Amino acid sequence: MNKYRWQAIVFVLVAFMLGCNEFIVVGVLSDIAKEYRIPVATVGYLVTIFATVYAVSTPFITVLTSRFSRYKTLMTLMGIFLVGNTLSGFAMNYPVLLLSRIITAVVAGAIISLIMTFASSIAPREKRASLVSWIFAGFSIASVFGVPIGTAISTSYSWHDAFYLISVISAVTCVLLGWLLPREVEQVQSSVKNQLVLLKDPRIYVGIALVLFTAATMYAYYTYIRPLLTTALGFSTQSLNWLLFLIGIMSIISNRLSGMLAERNGLRIMPRFYVVDVILLALLPIGLNFKFGGLAILLAMSLIVTIINSPIQIHFLNIAEEEYPQSTVLASSLNSIFFNFGISLGSATASGMLGTVGLNHISLGAAGYAGISLILALILNRVIKRHRQNSFN
Repeated sequence: MNKYRWQAIVFVLVAFMLGCNEFIVVGVLSDIAKEYRIPVATVGYLVTIFATVYAVSTPFITVLTSRFSRYKTLMTLMGIFLVGNTLSGFAMNYPVLLLSRIITAVVAGAIISLIMTFASSIAPREKRASLVSWIFAGFSIASVFGVPIGTAISTSYSWHDAFYLISVISAVTCVLLGWLLPREVEQVQSSVKNQLVLLKDPRIYVGIALVLFTAATMYAYYTYIRPLLTTALGFSTQSLNWLLFLIGIMSIISNRLSGMLAERNGLRIMPRFYVVDVILLALLPIGLNFKFGGLAILLAMSLIVTIINSPIQIHFLNIAEEEYPQSTVLASSLNSIFFNFGISLGSATASGMLGTVGLNHISLGAAGYAGISLILALILNRVIKRHRQNSFN
């Protein structure tokens, strides 16, 4: 096995590690609440706070560390992540657990941004889109396999042990990164102001808006995926894990399809997927009256709702490398930053819709966000075409 393949595997392992750490709390909420004797809703704030800190801190960390060696920066951030995650395992009370989650959230976004940057510089041009899609797949694999395993460990032993397992994975990943990563990669030193010039490009800020509303589309219904499967569709709680596993498999397939589209300039055909999103989300309230019809819609949504991931990531990286080389790391972080902002917007919308129109109709809010995403995808393609024409003239 050549070195590049080992590097690709460890990049996916980093995403898997980060995904397990981010998602694990969802699976052990009740166990944490029971041990600390606090309401489940209070523990639920760990998810919201993590996503918010992740989204807010990532641009600051990536911009402020850009003048340092990328290798040393990544290894330092991995060390901080390992300490934060291990502290979660040792946490004997809620304030310490909250602090540990903030520590990991602060560095998680910058870690994946640097991994994307290394992947972009290491991968052959023709393999870059495929590698990016596999890195995104690492998060899906974490939700499909990592989180259920962590939940099973929590149920059989303790939720603390689930965090210890992630720490073991993190330590192994640190060793592999230290062995496989190049010590020096080409990077451009620049001031904070010069790096932020990237954000003035309409091809970037329209793309950012598209990422945000795509994430909002997903989480405006996915936040309540469990009650949608059980309460709305009537599946038993015993079959819930298998159904979530099936949805996760669809998400992994989606990541691979996303990579294939990125290799073929997938942004051009992206509006078609958003049209399908709007239609499926509008039909979901009717589909929920039919057990397997509703499930089929949810599975189809899992396949296409975030198919933009790899094409938009390659889009950001290409623009930065060609025209804003000083902003490459920042460009690589934009997707994860604004996807997390979108998660917050979508989950808040889902909660609001639940209280006003009920569980069976929460997808209508998601349909609205899919409509906005469709308009943004059309605008982005127009902006890209106009820029290309201006370059030729």
